[in-house]
Amino acid sequence: MYNTNNMQTPDDAEAPLSFIYPIGYSSASDCGYCRGTSRAGKRKRHSYYATTKSLSTNLYQKLVDRYWRRSGTLLYRPNPRNSCCPHYTLRLDSTEYKPTKDQRQTVNRFNNYVIGPEYTHAAASLHPRTRQEARKRHNEFDLIERIHEPEAQFLKTPPEPAHRFHVTLEPDEFTEEKYLVFENYQRLVHKEGPDKISRPGFKRFLCNSPLKRETIYDSEGVRRQVGSYHQCYWLDGKLVAIGVLDLLPHAVSSVYFLYHESFHSHNPGKLSAMREIALAREDGYRWWYPGFYIHSCPKMKYKMDFKPQFVLDPETLAWELMDKEALAVFDTNHYVSLSRERQRKESGDAPKLFEGHFIQPESDSEGDEEEGDFLLGSSMPGIPSLEEMKQLDMDNLVLCSDSAPGYFLTSDLVNWEQHDIGVDSRSIKSMIAELVAAMGTDVMDEICVDFRRKTRVL
Repeated sequence: MYNTNNMQTPDDAEAPLSFIYPIGYSSASDCGYCRGTSRAGKRKRHSYYATTKSLSTNLYQKLVDRYWRRSGTLLYRPNPRNSCCPHYTLRLDSTEYKPTKDQRQTVNRFNNYVIGPEYTHAAASLHPRTRQEARKRHNEFDLIERIHEPEAQFLKTPPEPAHRFHVTLEPDEFTEEKYLVFENYQRLVHKEGPDKISRPGFKRFLCNSPLKRETIYDSEGVRRQVGSYHQCYWLDGKLVAIGVLDLLPHAVSSVYFLYHESFHSHNPGKLSAMREIALAREDGYRWWYPGFYIHSCPKMKYKMDFKPQFVLDPETLAWELMDKEALAVFDTNHYVSLSRERQRKESGDAPKLFEGHFIQPESDSEGDEEEGDFLLGSSMPGIPSLEEMKQLDMDNLVLCSDSAPGYFLTSDLVNWEQHDIGVDSRSIKSMIAELVAAMGTDVMDEICVDFRRKTRVL
């Protein structure tokens, strides 16, 4: 199967490479977002999947800007065009974010709880603000200042606050204390049974990410951490909440947030969102990614309370402002491409068919469109066509396998040139073409297609 004359050692390969195993394109028969609703069973969720044990933050930044997300070591890109619950990628510009009155009140209430009235009264005498500082605080809500206000390291003592609160940013490693918060959250908030909650599951889902942790510097020499982290909330010495974050070169990407029942009364969801936005602003990441948005899912409506939000157009992969006009389009369409909707309005055309699939289905009553299991024959938006992939030179992609030592190139594969993409959708050339199409043709020199068995284990 391999031409061994050109085998390379790992040191010969371009570094750093991300190691990706292509699983392929498939559908899920069950959807947790619409289970029990009228939409359940009428459509399936189609996604392209891959796994990774080593992923650079530079590559993952590109992937999240192309509709990808990760769950542990599993990478997936959903097809919003043919899905029971279309997923859309959102991001918020932290430099333009202005908290609403309700969001400001949430922060102030929590700060007052931590600090306490006795501290506030005594500190006014012991550590008085200048008139200018007092006026500024009264007239302005400084997000970063208010978010840090109740933290122990920012409070002047004496006196002592009513509670001791601090937040740490630490590697996404397993501890028993973190697991106990996870167990409490999954059991009480998500109503999962004991058989669904386990330490191995917690480790697999929220710990030991494939993203490489490192320190980077921008063009102005500003230092930033990248990789996967746990933002841990500590109240009176007890871990009460964890924000699982992927810190990327230009994004704070929220993976998951969990909290202990004792913290529920403080509106932890809003607090964590504002703290993550503050981190994006304070440390120069700029963008906050709150995860996928499903317009038909009531539990996700809160994401629209944080503005300005931008939605990634699934067809152009360009960012579009999610304003009232855009939300109205989502209200009346199952699948949305704002760029296509804009073109349609300008031309006065009605919704059209695209490769056998409605661009704008008018209702949820239509059955699931037949997709098959080959990405390049699917309705997935925002990827090259089969013909474009056939013209693409993939001869110098780096591969590794249990069947041969070291690294080698796709052109070293026996009969590589004779393989025709699409004729046999499960051929190795077709599998690699699917992966490249889903990730982007410009990342071929950043990945090693990894067929080793240890990479396939989720």
